[in-house]
Amino acid sequence: MSPQLSQMSLRPDLVRIAQWIRPNSSVLDLGCGDGALLGHLKQTKSIRGVGVEISDARVLSCVQRGVHVIQQNLEDGLAMFDDQQFDTVVLSQTLQSMHRTEHILREMARVAREAIVSFPNFGYWPHGWSILRGRMPVTGQMPYDWYDTPNIHLCTLKDFERLAATLDFTILERATFNDEHEVKAFAGWRSTLAAYRFTAARS
Repeated sequence: MSPQLSQMSLRPDLVRIAQWIRPNSSVLDLGCGDGALLGHLKQTKSIRGVGVEISDARVLSCVQRGVHVIQQNLEDGLAMFDDQQFDTVVLSQTLQSMHRTEHILREMARVAREAIVSFPNFGYWPHGWSILRGRMPVTGQMPYDWYDTPNIHLCTLKDFERLAATLDFTILERATFNDEHEVKAFAGWRSTLAAYRFTAARS
């Protein structure tokens, strides 16, 4: 598969995440799914990558792609990895389903020099309209009803940025999207998805 076709198969946030990652670097992808991001990065940027995934089917997909994957629940932590073992750690569209949000973010900052997260933006304006009508929002980025959703910690862009400041993280870049289109203006209420690249202060 050519690099162009490989990129076309990625979600918009993963395309931007791939652009943020340096060639020949080491990458840890948490909740790596079927290994699409790591497979793309291996092909186009010659990275050294490791994925962490809990699903049997997705682990098998990673193996079929030639992606090195460890089967483990992220809620168990990242104790298997050393401090600053990786150049970049990625957590894409998984943060909102984590029980211990601060813990996983701190662990990401511990095991890598830079961290990248992406998550649905609860500040997207139709969400507020849905709540005003008395219903929890159901959209493309959050397609579940309230009683069966895996999303337990939803946030807006400002919520995440406030938490990052509390954790002494420095946000290096932000990208926001609505479907496949990047949103530049009024991103807080026009975007359905956000991606952040950040680093932590080192003692």
